[in-house]
Amino acid sequence: MSALRVGVLAYPGCFASEVFGVPDLLTMATHVAGPDGSGYEVSIVSPRRRVAASGGAALDVSPLREVDVLVVPGFELVPGLDVDAKLAPLVPEIAAIRSHAAAGAAVVSICVGAFLLAEAGLLDGRRATTAWLLADELARRCPDADVRPERLVVTDTGVTTTAAFSAMYDFALDLIRRHSGAGVARTTARVTLVDDARSSQTPYVDARFLPRPGNEFSHQVMRRLDQHLAARYDLAALSDTFKVSTRTLLRRFADETGQSPLEYLQSSRVRRARHLLETTNRTVAGISAAVGYKDPGTFAALFAKHTGRRPSDYRAAFRRVD
Repeated sequence: MSALRVGVLAYPGCFASEVFGVPDLLTMATHVAGPDGSGYEVSIVSPRRRVAASGGAALDVSPLREVDVLVVPGFELVPGLDVDAKLAPLVPEIAAIRSHAAAGAAVVSICVGAFLLAEAGLLDGRRATTAWLLADELARRCPDADVRPERLVVTDTGVTTTAAFSAMYDFALDLIRRHSGAGVARTTARVTLVDDARSSQTPYVDARFLPRPGNEFSHQVMRRLDQHLAARYDLAALSDTFKVSTRTLLRRFADETGQSPLEYLQSSRVRRARHLLETTNRTVAGISAAVGYKDPGTFAALFAKHTGRRPSDYRAAFRRVD
């Protein structure tokens, strides 16, 4: 099999780690595969002669060229920043993305590089993902995309998007698996200490940083539920507390949050359970009871639904040792 041509699109303000992360893992895969294995021809390309990455690091770049895979790294973006202002100077890069896709190259974004793909029109009608912190913003800017904030990597008809930073390795391992074989991918993961068994970014979500609804009514309901986390869910009693009918409570809460009070309560219980699994030695059964579930099996099923891992697996992966 011939070498796979991979181009990484560098542009002003891109994260240098995301420029070099995929090439570095592909280099390791080439060593693992040996001289008889199929290799990778990697280049850092740009429509510009000079590029400074985030933090001012100067990047050596080559002119745009024909590639099999074009990788678009992310850039510095936090909630509340003006995305349009960030994208406005990147017209040449967006045009290059569109041109490579039209020429038949597979296009891959890392983290918020998905916003460049969206600007190029590549996410319309496709499933996509990005960093969980900014998934809502991507969905708002690109309403024709089916944004899956829980996914680490999403590929849809030649366009791949990934979650934040380290998800570039999930993508790269999949690329190695398809081009060099499962054995090479597995060994590369072991040599580089990269987790090759992840399936979701949900365990990494920290709800404290997610946008909160702005209406006081839903905030009050949320506070009440959080204050009585282990209590049995009683919709009628909750409605009486706020002197509204159950129907009105459900409607107002859904209008403001997009979910039901029970769904919020379940998420809050899982969030608390995650904290206890990470920071204490309490048994899973004890944690289950502490967040309102007498049956550990019911709790474990709910926890896995929200995080993609059983409680014991989650603790093994995320236990904090001081």
